[in-house]
Amino acid sequence: MIDCLIRGGIVIDGTGSEPRVANVGIEDGRIVHVGSDETDARDVLDVKGLTVAPGFIDAHAHSEFTILADGRAEGKLFQGVTTEINGNCGLSAAPLHGEAAERREEDLRELGIGSRWSTLSEYLSLLEARGTAINFATLCGHGNIRASVLGYRDVPPDAAALSEMRKILTDSLREGAVGLSTGLIYPPGLYADTRELIELSRVLSREGRGGIYTSHMRSEGDALLESVEEVLCIAREAGVRVHVSHIKTAGRHNWGKIDRVVELMDAARKEGISLTCDRYPYVAAATDLDTVLPSWVYEGGVEEELGRLRDPAAVARIRSELGSRGDDYWGGVYVSSVSGDENRWMEGRNILDISSRMKKSPVDAVIEIVMDERARAGAVFFSMSEDNLRRFLRLPYTMIGSDSSARSMSGPTRSGNPHPRGFGAFARFLGRYVRDEGLMSLSEAIWKMTCLPAVTFGLKERGLIREGYHADIVIFDYERITDAATFEEPWRRAEGVVHVFVNGVPALRDSEPTGALPGMVLR
Repeated sequence: MIDCLIRGGIVIDGTGSEPRVANVGIEDGRIVHVGSDETDARDVLDVKGLTVAPGFIDAHAHSEFTILADGRAEGKLFQGVTTEINGNCGLSAAPLHGEAAERREEDLRELGIGSRWSTLSEYLSLLEARGTAINFATLCGHGNIRASVLGYRDVPPDAAALSEMRKILTDSLREGAVGLSTGLIYPPGLYADTRELIELSRVLSREGRGGIYTSHMRSEGDALLESVEEVLCIAREAGVRVHVSHIKTAGRHNWGKIDRVVELMDAARKEGISLTCDRYPYVAAATDLDTVLPSWVYEGGVEEELGRLRDPAAVARIRSELGSRGDDYWGGVYVSSVSGDENRWMEGRNILDISSRMKKSPVDAVIEIVMDERARAGAVFFSMSEDNLRRFLRLPYTMIGSDSSARSMSGPTRSGNPHPRGFGAFARFLGRYVRDEGLMSLSEAIWKMTCLPAVTFGLKERGLIREGYHADIVIFDYERITDAATFEEPWRRAEGVVHVFVNGVPALRDSEPTGALPGMVLR
């Protein structure tokens, strides 16, 4: 007698094969039976008419700290996500030494996290002890490495510093990181040149663990083509697999670059380069508000950034450099989160409206908000093309990533006005783009969310409905699955996901969280 029999569902196994009606058996956290015949089970779940698929893998998550503060991860479970790839955009939970650790203190205090750690091994052990509802895998952030060795200064590493950076990356890979990520618009990643990134990426090859280089590129707009070329240069020079994070064409005047972007990526793959990318199914991005400022403002860390914003000469230079941005631009930048109660009214409003109420120019309003919030205000940016989004989603090497952290409907992670992708990305992709628009078959869509990311990030025995694999399974109503979260009301759960198993344990039953924390750290 096995633990559970999922009976009579429409099984889409993650390989891209056609759906078929079958029974799926679970025992000791593994899939032990897939077929038309039945077997005795302690728990029988009749799912006739529902779709049974491998648990969805979020290829681009940022849950390093939220999942430690609250492991329930309800926003992801409601969408059918059973595994996340974290540590993206150059920021991971570890390593944290020196200035890298100092920079994270406010994040940890805000979430009520009392524990501290330095190495990835220490962090992963802490996460395992706390428990999570979903599986956790992570990249090692280049920003962490650079800040740990060089701080937030715009300087190249000398031989000794580069050697120390290589050692930190090597240690992190041996402790369980699945690759190296960069965030080349954020300090300190933006201070690294291509040669530094190649040298660190060579560590991935030397370690022989199949690690991957992922990149939030230097530009997703004006210098988009040059940024794609840099990723391909790193792939060739370092001999590593590469992955472009949240591929996009930002800014209306850059939308026409998509043809050349796809040409570059397709040609690289034909050349033999292993290249993949991820994308969320929205035309608005989200990151820190201070990224609208010129990059020279950030150098040296938060205190130096704030000092420049108090310097009349620096402010005059900022006004000059941002002066060409008109109302269309500022009307598309929305404040999503603030920490100070006096600025709470700003959440969900665009900079144009906020500046009008403040009786300031948009640039001066941004400067004041960044200063008030000590560079911690979040923002949403509407700058992308719907047609280009569809084209990127259709690429056979694009997987789905929410670009969001795991949050729950209550507790320490419920704060601000976050991007709705944290509660709707996967349901929106399936409901709007696959079912309603017919962008691709359901089997291909499931493959993009399961097998493709599992293979890309080296998640063994996950991503398929196959005997012997870990029983990460989502059961959903394809006719009903949809996102409900909006930019105005992001705290709304996705609809249509009925049951979720994580390592064979029900984490969502009849569309409600069970409270179980069966997730594993995937080293």
